[in-house]
Amino acid sequence: MIRDIRKLFNFVKPYWLFSILSLILLVVMVVLELSIPRLIQRIIDQGIRQKDIHVVLKTSFLMLGISLFSAIFAILNSVFSIRVGENTARDIRKAIFEKVQQFSYGNLDRFSTGLLMVRLTSDTSAVQRIIQVSLRIGTRGPLLMIGSIILMFRTSQTLALSMLPILFISGGLIILFSIKMEPGYRLVQQKLDHMNTVLQENISGARLIKSFLRADYENGRFGAVNQDFSDRTIHVMQFLSIMSPVLTLLVQTGLVLVIWLGGTQSVKGTLSLGQLVAFVNYLLATLHPLIMLVNLTNIWANGIASAKRINEILDTEPEIREVSSPSETKVTQENNQSLITTDHGKKNSNRVIFENVDFDYNGNATVEVLRNVCLEANNGQTVAILGATGSGKTSLINLIPRFYDSSAGSVLVDGINVRSLTEDALLDRISIVPQETILFSGTIRENICFGRPDASDEEMIVAAKAAQAHGFIMSFSSGYDTHVEERGSNLSGGQKQRIAIARAIITEPDILIMDDSTSAVDVETETKIQFALQELMRGKTIFVVAQRISTVLKADKIIVLDRGKIAAEGSHAELMKHSCIYQEIFASQLGGASMNCEDRK
Repeated sequence: MIRDIRKLFNFVKPYWLFSILSLILLVVMVVLELSIPRLIQRIIDQGIRQKDIHVVLKTSFLMLGISLFSAIFAILNSVFSIRVGENTARDIRKAIFEKVQQFSYGNLDRFSTGLLMVRLTSDTSAVQRIIQVSLRIGTRGPLLMIGSIILMFRTSQTLALSMLPILFISGGLIILFSIKMEPGYRLVQQKLDHMNTVLQENISGARLIKSFLRADYENGRFGAVNQDFSDRTIHVMQFLSIMSPVLTLLVQTGLVLVIWLGGTQSVKGTLSLGQLVAFVNYLLATLHPLIMLVNLTNIWANGIASAKRINEILDTEPEIREVSSPSETKVTQENNQSLITTDHGKKNSNRVIFENVDFDYNGNATVEVLRNVCLEANNGQTVAILGATGSGKTSLINLIPRFYDSSAGSVLVDGINVRSLTEDALLDRISIVPQETILFSGTIRENICFGRPDASDEEMIVAAKAAQAHGFIMSFSSGYDTHVEERGSNLSGGQKQRIAIARAIITEPDILIMDDSTSAVDVETETKIQFALQELMRGKTIFVVAQRISTVLKADKIIVLDRGKIAAEGSHAELMKHSCIYQEIFASQLGGASMNCEDRK
């Protein structure tokens, strides 16, 4: 617990000056506040009882001045603590965001979108509150208690000793309460994670839910997680509500005891009336912060739970780690053309080789994804990957840019193991059109130039024309400056795919990976895209994952995957002669008879 808080308080260090100023002002405020009961004692004993109006007026003006300065210091303390809290929260959000950008696909598989959103928002706000409270009320309470206890002993040792049992009981209850509250708030945040995940799924899939008439079911599902979150929160808050009345009872008991004992001593003449009033004020200054600390315990418990959850993200190491001495690639210029060379000065061949590659998600070897894959794609070749759903097509191509690492075997680019290349050097040569088309809010121009913000309009138009996107873009009144709504909701599926293809082309990659990226495009447009890519990507290596047989007919090499293994390999003509699986796929989509083959095991 302490480690988590201490680690996050490292984010406060850049703002140490404001933090120290805030604490100094807080100490001064406490000193001024503790002087008030002593001044009241002077008014009663030296002014009122002695009938000295001069003492009364002088002390009253002094108390007024102290109150004025306390108010000014309180304002400044709030200003400084707010600056520290807000700046720290900003830095924590930035650190989490940058950490997520470093995550590999495997990390993102384990952290849901809803979970990460809670870390960035709710958890960060909880830590921000605990910082601000610590620089304001949270520090003021303990200082007031310590100062009041000292002054209580200086005022009357007998009364002070009689109050110690109550103070010890109150302090013990608060410590016990804080220990019990933290796990409860951690569970509340977990329930909030679950609720946000369901909420995010429903908002993003609202159209699908409506089309399948599943609104009632989803309402029930969200209602269940919402109720679960509410029940857990009620449980925690009910536990919180117990402490305040208990401490209030202790405060009232302490006051009765002081008035009884102190009144007896005052009647006997061993304690002045001013001393008794001062002692009561010091007692209230001791016990009231205890009640205030109980009300703040939920903030601390919530903040501690959130600190642990934030550190869970910040402490997570990316699964894909670069080697200590990676092989580098560099770009040279020759005849005004960009040529990428290895550090040995040889021109890259854009050759990709899979050597006996196995792959399992999260190291779970019981679920076979890829087994003993051997594949070679040479410079200028278009390699198509075909297979049934779940055969491992996307998993295979995800190993090339090293989104995941193979469980066994090697993936080589230009004879260099991808594990030996830096992430920047590898991804600088590769462009990907993912299976799920993702566009960002902004303009079409910004989305196409996402990977090359410095691209010229001419380069952008060339890429858009190759992707068969220029025509429909120019049909919009704003052309390339047309605004794209969130996730491209104002564009059709085919339009989004073509913009994504243009986005990949404009980076001029050596290796282009297209993961079923023309599934929403008609066959005629798809054929035009393939022809344009053959011209524009001449001498480059292209991987095409497809479900439609028409997409792969003209590929130089077709790989047929079946249950994570290469079942057949060759051109269309070769596979039509020798591959039963390919013939079955061809016949099922384009018609015709397949040759008589034995059943596959």
